[in-house]
Amino acid sequence: MKFAYLFATVFVFAVTACSHADARVNETEEGWISLPCDAAMKSWQEGVREEWALAGEASLDTKDPTNLMTKPGQGVRVSQRDAPKDSEHRNLTSVQLFGDLEVHVEFLVSKGSNAGVKLQGLYEIQIRDTHDKEHPTASDCGGVYPRAEEFPIYHTIDKGFPPCTNAAKPAGEWQTLDLVFHAPRFDAEGRKTKHARFIKVVMNGQLIHEDVELKWPTGGAWRLKPEVAEGPLFLQGDHGPIAYRAVRVRPIKQDKK
Repeated sequence: MKFAYLFATVFVFAVTACSHADARVNETEEGWISLPCDAAMKSWQEGVREEWALAGEASLDTKDPTNLMTKPGQGVRVSQRDAPKDSEHRNLTSVQLFGDLEVHVEFLVSKGSNAGVKLQGLYEIQIRDTHDKEHPTASDCGGVYPRAEEFPIYHTIDKGFPPCTNAAKPAGEWQTLDLVFHAPRFDAEGRKTKHARFIKVVMNGQLIHEDVELKWPTGGAWRLKPEVAEGPLFLQGDHGPIAYRAVRVRPIKQDKK
Protein backbone atom coordinates (compact mmCIF):
# COMPACT_ATOMS: atom_id res chain seq x y z
CA MET A 1 0.00 0.00 0.00
CA LYS A 2 1.44 3.39 -0.98
CA PHE A 3 1.21 6.20 1.53
CA ALA A 4 1.89 9.93 1.21
CA TYR A 5 5.61 10.58 1.66
CA LEU A 6 5.17 12.89 4.62
CA PHE A 7 3.20 10.43 6.70
CA ALA A 8 5.32 7.51 5.68
CA THR A 9 8.26 9.43 7.10
CA VAL A 10 6.48 10.30 10.31
CA PHE A 11 5.30 6.79 11.04
CA VAL A 12 8.31 4.69 10.13
CA PHE A 13 9.40 2.94 13.31
CA ALA A 14 12.82 1.47 13.92
CA VAL A 15 11.36 -1.04 16.32
CA THR A 16 10.52 -4.71 16.32
CA ALA A 17 7.03 -6.02 17.03
CA CYS A 18 5.95 -5.69 20.66
CA SER A 19 8.57 -3.02 21.36
CA HIS A 20 7.82 -0.03 23.53
CA ALA A 21 6.50 3.12 21.87
CA ASP A 22 5.63 6.60 23.08
CA ALA A 23 1.89 6.69 23.71
CA ARG A 24 1.65 10.33 24.71
CA VAL A 25 -0.23 12.85 22.62
CA ASN A 26 1.70 16.04 22.02
CA GLU A 27 -0.93 18.68 22.57
CA THR A 28 1.35 21.36 21.13
CA GLU A 29 1.23 19.70 17.71
CA GLU A 30 -1.22 21.14 15.26
CA GLY A 31 -4.24 19.35 13.93
CA TRP A 32 -5.53 17.56 17.01
CA ILE A 33 -9.29 17.78 17.57
CA SER A 34 -10.66 17.22 21.06
CA LEU A 35 -13.89 15.25 21.41
CA PRO A 36 -14.59 16.25 25.00
CA CYS A 37 -16.53 14.08 27.42
CA ASP A 38 -17.89 17.23 29.07
CA ALA A 39 -21.24 18.53 30.23
CA ALA A 40 -22.39 19.56 26.76
CA MET A 41 -21.30 16.46 24.79
CA LYS A 42 -21.60 18.44 21.55
CA SER A 43 -19.02 16.26 19.80
CA TRP A 44 -21.19 13.17 20.23
CA GLN A 45 -24.42 12.20 18.53
CA GLU A 46 -27.54 12.76 20.66
CA GLY A 47 -25.49 14.85 23.09
CA VAL A 48 -26.15 14.45 26.81
CA ARG A 49 -27.88 11.26 27.90
CA GLU A 50 -28.56 9.67 31.25
CA GLU A 51 -26.75 6.44 30.35
CA TRP A 52 -23.41 8.25 30.72
CA ALA A 53 -22.58 9.83 34.08
CA LEU A 54 -20.51 13.03 34.02
CA ALA A 55 -17.57 12.87 36.43
CA GLY A 56 -14.20 14.31 37.27
CA GLU A 57 -12.77 10.88 38.08
CA ALA A 58 -13.73 7.21 38.00
CA SER A 59 -12.53 4.22 40.01
CA LEU A 60 -13.56 0.72 41.00
CA ASP A 61 -16.55 0.56 43.28
CA THR A 62 -15.08 -0.31 46.68
CA LYS A 63 -18.07 -2.53 47.49
CA ASP A 64 -18.36 -4.12 44.06
CA PRO A 65 -15.30 -4.02 41.75
CA THR A 66 -17.43 -5.16 38.81
CA ASN A 67 -18.90 -1.65 38.81
CA LEU A 68 -17.44 1.86 38.80
CA MET A 69 -17.88 4.77 41.17
CA THR A 70 -17.41 8.43 40.31
CA LYS A 71 -16.25 11.71 41.82
CA PRO A 72 -17.86 15.04 40.89
CA GLY A 73 -16.33 17.10 38.13
CA GLN A 74 -16.02 17.17 34.35
CA GLY A 75 -13.95 15.55 31.64
CA VAL A 76 -14.91 11.90 32.25
CA ARG A 77 -17.96 10.01 31.02
CA VAL A 78 -18.87 6.76 32.77
CA SER A 79 -21.22 3.99 31.66
CA GLN A 80 -22.18 2.23 34.89
CA ARG A 81 -23.86 -1.12 35.34
CA ASP A 82 -26.93 0.40 36.97
CA ALA A 83 -27.46 2.96 34.19
CA PRO A 84 -30.63 2.69 32.06
CA LYS A 85 -30.53 -0.45 29.93
CA ASP A 86 -31.19 1.06 26.50
CA SER A 87 -28.12 -0.35 24.76
CA GLU A 88 -28.52 1.91 21.73
CA HIS A 89 -27.72 4.89 23.93
CA ARG A 90 -24.90 3.26 25.88
CA ASN A 91 -22.42 3.83 23.04
CA LEU A 92 -20.80 7.12 22.04
CA THR A 93 -20.68 7.98 18.33
CA SER A 94 -18.91 11.11 17.14
CA VAL A 95 -20.83 13.73 15.18
CA GLN A 96 -17.89 14.32 12.87
CA LEU A 97 -16.93 11.74 10.25
CA PHE A 98 -13.33 10.78 9.57
CA GLY A 99 -11.21 9.00 6.98
CA ASP A 100 -7.50 8.49 7.70
CA LEU A 101 -6.98 9.30 11.34
CA GLU A 102 -4.80 9.33 14.42
CA VAL A 103 -6.66 8.62 17.67
CA HIS A 104 -5.87 9.00 21.37
CA VAL A 105 -8.32 7.60 23.95
CA GLU A 106 -7.95 7.06 27.69
CA PHE A 107 -10.18 4.44 29.31
CA LEU A 108 -10.80 2.62 32.59
CA VAL A 109 -12.72 -0.64 32.97
CA SER A 110 -14.26 -2.44 35.93
CA LYS A 111 -13.55 -6.05 36.83
CA GLY A 112 -14.74 -8.35 34.05
CA SER A 113 -15.90 -5.52 31.80
CA ASN A 114 -15.82 -5.43 28.01
CA ALA A 115 -15.89 -2.53 25.52
CA GLY A 116 -14.22 -1.37 22.32
CA VAL A 117 -13.05 1.52 20.17
CA LYS A 118 -14.35 1.29 16.61
CA LEU A 119 -12.94 3.27 13.73
CA GLN A 120 -15.73 4.40 11.39
CA GLY A 121 -17.98 2.35 13.67
CA LEU A 122 -16.70 -0.72 11.79
CA TYR A 123 -13.17 -1.75 12.78
CA GLU A 124 -12.79 -2.56 16.48
CA ILE A 125 -9.90 -2.57 18.88
CA GLN A 126 -11.19 -4.64 21.79
CA ILE A 127 -11.17 -3.29 25.34
CA ARG A 128 -11.56 -5.88 28.06
CA ASP A 129 -10.42 -6.74 31.58
CA THR A 130 -7.82 -9.33 30.56
CA HIS A 131 -4.68 -8.02 32.27
CA ASP A 132 -3.84 -11.48 33.65
CA LYS A 133 -4.17 -13.30 30.29
CA GLU A 134 -0.79 -14.81 29.41
CA HIS A 135 -1.60 -15.46 25.76
CA PRO A 136 -4.25 -12.94 24.64
CA THR A 137 -6.54 -13.63 21.70
CA ALA A 138 -8.21 -11.13 19.39
CA SER A 139 -11.18 -11.10 21.79
CA ASP A 140 -8.96 -9.85 24.63
CA CYS A 141 -7.83 -6.32 25.38
CA GLY A 142 -5.96 -4.82 22.45
CA GLY A 143 -7.12 -7.37 19.90
CA VAL A 144 -8.47 -6.48 16.47
CA TYR A 145 -11.82 -8.12 17.09
CA PRO A 146 -12.78 -11.16 14.93
CA ARG A 147 -15.63 -11.24 12.47
CA ALA A 148 -18.82 -12.67 13.94
CA GLU A 149 -22.23 -14.01 13.00
CA GLU A 150 -25.30 -12.81 14.88
CA PHE A 151 -27.40 -15.97 14.40
CA PRO A 152 -28.44 -18.45 15.63
CA ILE A 153 -26.38 -17.14 18.55
CA TYR A 154 -23.55 -14.63 18.43
CA HIS A 155 -20.25 -16.36 17.62
CA THR A 156 -16.93 -15.42 16.06
CA ILE A 157 -15.96 -16.97 12.73
CA ASP A 158 -12.26 -16.17 12.45
CA LYS A 159 -9.30 -15.47 14.74
CA GLY A 160 -9.07 -11.72 14.19
CA PHE A 161 -5.69 -10.26 15.08
CA PRO A 162 -4.44 -10.84 18.65
CA PRO A 163 -2.20 -8.17 20.17
CA CYS A 164 1.44 -9.18 19.92
CA THR A 165 1.79 -8.64 23.66
CA ASN A 166 -0.61 -8.21 26.57
CA ALA A 167 -0.22 -4.50 27.30
CA ALA A 168 -3.43 -4.21 29.35
CA LYS A 169 -3.35 -2.82 32.88
CA PRO A 170 -5.49 -4.15 35.75
CA ALA A 171 -9.11 -3.09 36.08
CA GLY A 172 -9.46 0.24 37.86
CA GLU A 173 -6.38 1.83 36.28
CA TRP A 174 -6.49 4.44 33.54
CA GLN A 175 -5.10 3.15 30.25
CA THR A 176 -4.13 4.76 26.94
CA LEU A 177 -4.87 3.73 23.38
CA ASP A 178 -3.11 5.46 20.49
CA LEU A 179 -3.51 4.38 16.90
CA VAL A 180 -3.10 5.35 13.27
CA PHE A 181 -5.85 4.21 10.91
CA HIS A 182 -6.12 4.38 7.12
CA ALA A 183 -9.64 4.17 5.70
CA PRO A 184 -10.50 1.99 2.70
CA ARG A 185 -10.26 3.54 -0.76
CA PHE A 186 -12.94 3.53 -3.43
CA ASP A 187 -13.01 4.37 -7.12
CA ALA A 188 -15.45 6.75 -8.80
CA GLU A 189 -18.04 3.97 -9.09
CA GLY A 190 -17.82 3.15 -5.39
CA ARG A 191 -15.85 -0.07 -5.79
CA LYS A 192 -13.30 -0.68 -3.06
CA THR A 193 -9.74 -0.44 -4.36
CA LYS A 194 -7.82 -0.72 -1.08
CA HIS A 195 -8.64 -2.28 2.28
CA ALA A 196 -8.64 -0.33 5.53
CA ARG A 197 -5.55 -0.68 7.73
CA PHE A 198 -4.37 -0.17 11.25
CA ILE A 199 -0.94 1.31 10.55
CA LYS A 200 -0.03 1.04 14.21
CA VAL A 201 -1.80 0.51 17.53
CA VAL A 202 -0.11 1.39 20.82
CA MET A 203 -1.60 0.49 24.21
CA ASN A 204 -0.10 1.83 27.41
CA GLY A 205 3.13 2.65 25.61
CA GLN A 206 3.56 -0.73 23.93
CA LEU A 207 3.21 -1.41 20.23
CA ILE A 208 0.59 -4.16 19.88
CA HIS A 209 -0.21 -4.01 16.14
CA GLU A 210 1.63 -2.81 13.07
CA ASP A 211 0.34 -2.64 9.48
CA VAL A 212 -2.77 -4.81 9.90
CA GLU A 213 -4.85 -5.07 6.72
CA LEU A 214 -8.59 -5.12 7.39
CA LYS A 215 -10.25 -6.94 4.51
CA TRP A 216 -13.66 -6.48 6.10
CA PRO A 217 -15.26 -4.87 9.17
CA THR A 218 -14.97 -6.65 12.50
CA GLY A 219 -17.65 -8.28 14.64
CA GLY A 220 -21.09 -8.50 13.09
CA ALA A 221 -20.52 -5.29 11.13
CA TRP A 222 -18.93 -7.20 8.26
CA ARG A 223 -22.41 -8.40 7.27
CA LEU A 224 -24.54 -5.56 8.58
CA LYS A 225 -22.77 -2.35 7.55
CA PRO A 226 -21.16 -1.23 4.29
CA GLU A 227 -17.60 0.04 4.29
CA VAL A 228 -17.23 3.77 3.72
CA ALA A 229 -14.55 6.36 2.99
CA GLU A 230 -15.49 8.33 6.11
CA GLY A 231 -17.26 7.33 9.30
CA PRO A 232 -17.59 8.21 12.99
CA LEU A 233 -15.42 7.29 15.94
CA PHE A 234 -17.42 4.87 18.09
CA LEU A 235 -16.79 4.19 21.79
CA GLN A 236 -18.61 1.13 23.10
CA GLY A 237 -20.36 1.29 26.44
CA ASP A 238 -23.09 -1.35 26.29
CA HIS A 239 -21.09 -4.43 27.37
CA GLY A 240 -20.09 -3.36 30.88
CA PRO A 241 -18.95 -0.44 33.02
CA ILE A 242 -16.29 1.75 31.39
CA ALA A 243 -15.02 5.32 31.68
CA TYR A 244 -13.56 7.45 28.87
CA ARG A 245 -11.63 10.70 28.93
CA ALA A 246 -9.14 12.74 26.86
CA VAL A 247 -10.51 11.63 23.50
CA ARG A 248 -8.59 13.32 20.68
CA VAL A 249 -8.26 12.74 16.96
CA ARG A 250 -6.08 14.13 14.20
CA PRO A 251 -7.26 13.68 10.60
CA ILE A 252 -4.56 12.70 8.10
CA LYS A 253 -4.56 14.07 4.58
CA GLN A 254 -5.43 11.12 2.38
CA ASP A 255 -3.33 9.76 -0.44
CA LYS A 256 -5.85 9.39 -3.25
CA LYS A 257 -3.64 7.06 -5.30
